[in-house]
Amino acid sequence: MKRKRKMISWMIKIPLILMVLIGIILWKEPEREGITRAAAYKSAALSLTTAGECRQEEEEADHSFFPIGDQEQWYVKYMDYLYRHKMISEEMTPALSKTAEGRLTYEEAAYFAEQVSEKLAGKVLVTKRNRQKPFPEDEWWELYEQICQALDNEEVKEETLVIYGTLDTVENGTAWTVYTDQGEFGFEGLGMSKYVDTKIRVLERQGEIIRILEKCSDDVVYKNIWISEAEEKSLTGYVGSVVRELPSGKKIKAFEDMEGQVADVYLSEGQIKKVVLKKERISGKVLAVKEDGIEIEGYGEVPLDESFQVYKVFGDFERQAKNNILVGYDCEEFVTADGKLCAALIVRPFEADTIRVLLMDTNFSSIFHDTIQLEFQCNGVYVADEKEYPFYVGDTMTLTPADSLLKKGRIVFKPEDKELGIKVLTMERSKGIPTYPGNLEIVREEESLVLINELYLENYLKRVVPSEMPASYEKEALKAQAVCARTYAYRQIQGNSYRQYGAHVDDSTKFQVYNNLESGNASDMAVNETYGKLLLYQGQAAEAFYFSTSCGHTTDGTIWGADISTVPYLKGVAIKQEGGELSLTSNEKFSEFIKGSPKCYESDYAFYRWNTKLTSKQLEQKIPDIGTITKVTMKERSTGGIGSVLLVEGTEKTKEIRGEGQIRATLGNTELVIEKQDGSTVTGWASLPSSFISIECGAPDENHETVFTIYGGGYGHGVGMSQNGAQAMAKAGKNYREILEFFYQGATVGEMGSQ
Repeated sequence: MKRKRKMISWMIKIPLILMVLIGIILWKEPEREGITRAAAYKSAALSLTTAGECRQEEEEADHSFFPIGDQEQWYVKYMDYLYRHKMISEEMTPALSKTAEGRLTYEEAAYFAEQVSEKLAGKVLVTKRNRQKPFPEDEWWELYEQICQALDNEEVKEETLVIYGTLDTVENGTAWTVYTDQGEFGFEGLGMSKYVDTKIRVLERQGEIIRILEKCSDDVVYKNIWISEAEEKSLTGYVGSVVRELPSGKKIKAFEDMEGQVADVYLSEGQIKKVVLKKERISGKVLAVKEDGIEIEGYGEVPLDESFQVYKVFGDFERQAKNNILVGYDCEEFVTADGKLCAALIVRPFEADTIRVLLMDTNFSSIFHDTIQLEFQCNGVYVADEKEYPFYVGDTMTLTPADSLLKKGRIVFKPEDKELGIKVLTMERSKGIPTYPGNLEIVREEESLVLINELYLENYLKRVVPSEMPASYEKEALKAQAVCARTYAYRQIQGNSYRQYGAHVDDSTKFQVYNNLESGNASDMAVNETYGKLLLYQGQAAEAFYFSTSCGHTTDGTIWGADISTVPYLKGVAIKQEGGELSLTSNEKFSEFIKGSPKCYESDYAFYRWNTKLTSKQLEQKIPDIGTITKVTMKERSTGGIGSVLLVEGTEKTKEIRGEGQIRATLGNTELVIEKQDGSTVTGWASLPSSFISIECGAPDENHETVFTIYGGGYGHGVGMSQNGAQAMAKAGKNYREILEFFYQGATVGEMGSQ
């Protein structure tokens, strides 16, 4: 019996002992680590907006919530953003560095969550005991996930990065910038140097790392790096966009042969373990640069390695982008391995002697053709599927995408006489059926064909100048046009816009109109007499924009959003003997100017002044979502008075139209009758002749329709050289250099060279 009572006693005592032990454990358990307010509020701000927008708002704000001594801290812009948007309370969380560097509390976490969404109210349990206690870091990140879900924020996402370097390991690196295989990222408030040469997983938003989730691996491979220096126990090379010295714990075999080579370098725990050199190279004219491959003459389309790199290895070494590989030229050697292109080495400078033009269909409506029919003007050969076939004068050939000759994707036609060229019977231009000098290439692109004309640049210009400026114009005006056209073409070759199709430009007004009208002696002489001449600014080819007719004043390069410091030679100038700039940015001053007819070089040209009338109903066809339009005002003007921001007021909304092109398109209508200053009229234009306009609003009639009278001047965008201005100046005795230096102030005319 005693034994039974003892057993019962122990059964009662054991739970009590366990409860005491649990209480002791809980009492002794340390509080979980909290998160600093700086780190928490950075992530909080990035749940709402981007780091760039926080930075911009800080720059535009008239004050910071932090005292002057604290304002240089990295976290200020994030917390200021939250203060401004009432997401954190100044009373609860004073704007001080010591506060930001302290721990986030339960009360503060709950407050932010509730400000984000009512759905998050109560997600953080706040009691009298824990109100001022640190909110555990792991709980913050659990809450953060719910915050992003409540905001439906898909921009905060996980990313896996291989870390190339930070300011500690990269010469001339930027503070708070980490260089990775996915580009550059910011990491304000985080420690990143310990992760160099590792793979990590992070949480980020638009290039700013919010949190490091985990280190994935100490083993990384830097593929296709250019080794600039090789020593017994280290290699120096380009890893992504940065130069790194990579150490080795032991002697590197055959390191003497590694300089100036492309290689894969394997690292483990920050030390070189293996180097695989890639010495095989091929070369040839580049025919097309596509997303996943490069077509090289003699090799066809060769796929790109996923870590494909481009290195300029002549002169000053430089890492470049894929779009620096110029089609139509053989400036590169390509490093290959396993049937793929690993790197392009640009081994010689670019010299513009040929250009590749994408020929559009009739009416310049598309770059694609369903059928192409050729008529040969002389004998020659064509190359298809790496085989050569003859063609003869007078022969014709018709091709469609299904033609067996196009099974390798491209046919190249090479006439013996490049001047006689090849006629394209399935196209029409203003001069009729066009004939093209040089070579023609037909390329199959999915279910269509593209047609490319490769020819000498000077021959191209002989067919651009008369298509862009009447051949009857003065020789010096034509010579100015030739230099502009050559400079423009030079830049477009480097721009490589149509590289995926194997061309530099097309033949429409999008670039320069080519081969639309017959060339003649005058335009040919203009090209010949300016052979090789470019418009240069500080030794580089300038932006040689030109247009038809001015209103008596040009505008500057900022009309398209450029920083004037990058194109200082594109200044607004009054088109008269003394030049200079007029103050025309107010509506009153510009209205007086455009309704008058001040004398200038172009004041006798028909489009110098024009006017038209536009009804509110016609405008509502373009802007249907703001109600009945009652008023149209030019809100902002740029240099020379050109309209840059148009304000359209309706009975329901007000809308801003920005940019000269958009303004012209919005106010244009094919029903408008545009009356020029000589009394002649034009109609059927979908866009106004220019954005140098003043608008008068009439009174609405009984149908609530308002008539807007538009007084305008000039024809074209207004940047650079006015072609009719050049003609008038040439008539006045100016030579082409004087004309160009008038319109492009600070630029000079120089010889074409290796830029």
